[in-house]
Amino acid sequence: MKPMNESRITFLSRSMNEGFARAVTAAFISQLDPAVDELADIRTAVSEAVTNCIVHAYPDRLGPVFLTLRLYENGKIQIRVRDRGCGIPDVSKAMEPLFTTGGEDRSGLGFSVMQSFTDRVRVLSRPGKGTTVTLEKYINRRRGEGTD
Repeated sequence: MKPMNESRITFLSRSMNEGFARAVTAAFISQLDPAVDELADIRTAVSEAVTNCIVHAYPDRLGPVFLTLRLYENGKIQIRVRDRGCGIPDVSKAMEPLFTTGGEDRSGLGFSVMQSFTDRVRVLSRPGKGTTVTLEKYINRRRGEGTD
């Protein structure tokens, strides 16, 4: 299915850009008229994905974070957060609750939070090449069929 609208944004892996990613995502998906709790869920999941890029993908340097947002007629939102960082050697292990490589300051719940606030989470990663996290969520369309 072809998206009805799409946006691509690139920003540096600075912690201040986590809030930017949340705000851009919320503004873009507002076209589907999500409920307040749906919007909060998506913002939280995006926050976790972008924070992973900032903390884990580029631990000792700045690098690009690529955010792709797609909206579909059936109410599906697809969000891709991609980096060109260090990659994840064992995705299955990284997705286990409480697993972290970030030291005592990190809880290891990022992927668990993403999974609890979205309908689907996919993670593709290659060590030394980067990681792509794809989040999907279906919004209960409240408006009529007409979209701009």
